[in-house]
Amino acid sequence: MAFITKITSQQKNAERYNIYLDYGKGEEFGFGVDEHTLLKHGLAKGKELSELDIAEICTGDNVRKAYNSALDFLSYRMRSTMEIKQQLEKKEFQPETIQEVLHQLNESGLINDQQFADAFTRTQWQSSGKGPTVIRQELIQKGIAPLDIEQALSLYSHEEQRDAAMVHAEKFMKKNHAISAFQIQKKLEQLLIRKGFSFNLISEVVQSLEFGGNQDDEKEALAKQANKVMYKYNKGNDYEYRQKMKQYLYRKGFQIELIDEFLENPEEFIQN
Repeated sequence: MAFITKITSQQKNAERYNIYLDYGKGEEFGFGVDEHTLLKHGLAKGKELSELDIAEICTGDNVRKAYNSALDFLSYRMRSTMEIKQQLEKKEFQPETIQEVLHQLNESGLINDQQFADAFTRTQWQSSGKGPTVIRQELIQKGIAPLDIEQALSLYSHEEQRDAAMVHAEKFMKKNHAISAFQIQKKLEQLLIRKGFSFNLISEVVQSLEFGGNQDDEKEALAKQANKVMYKYNKGNDYEYRQKMKQYLYRKGFQIELIDEFLENPEEFIQN
């Protein structure tokens, strides 16, 4: 048994109090509590506490500290259960304390992984245009269960996915005029894969776009690519020059017929 000998407010946090105890050998620091715990247990000078009392008080106070820390973490945005667990682990709370806090948060509706997954999915496609593959991976990293993930992704309709992919495609094509239609298509496909869209949807988007339909654009792109290496390759005989240019431009995705046309009459391409 121990008696409370003194209660003082903490210097760094006036809302918390230090409880000093005497076990019969003189006064010593016992534990810290917040005001809620102080009032709940009627802690006051002279009160007698058993070891069980002290353990119960300290356990409850730790849970309150962890709970308040979780609330602060949640104040910025929604969090998954795993995110809160990891945050509390960083704060060095004990596993049993963390489990109790997660239970309380779940019971009060402050955490709900299905609602989190739904909101996260909507935000990612509406603000960033991410595809379902990328969103799924991010939800896995946040500890969301497979069934909750699939439920959330079902909100992302095929039409909305296609619209998001088309936005990426249109932006990409506006910025890429100096490469061949073949390269534009391949690079666009790679971009949409990285963004998280399925191969079937990518194929649908690519088929809806025109690649190489404008011959003037293709000639202009070829001329821009050729200008990068003409001086470099035009140092040997004409045959070597033509072969090197053919190889270079073919690797860049231009049709061999168009390359031959350029080599026969480069002035026409430069004018275009």
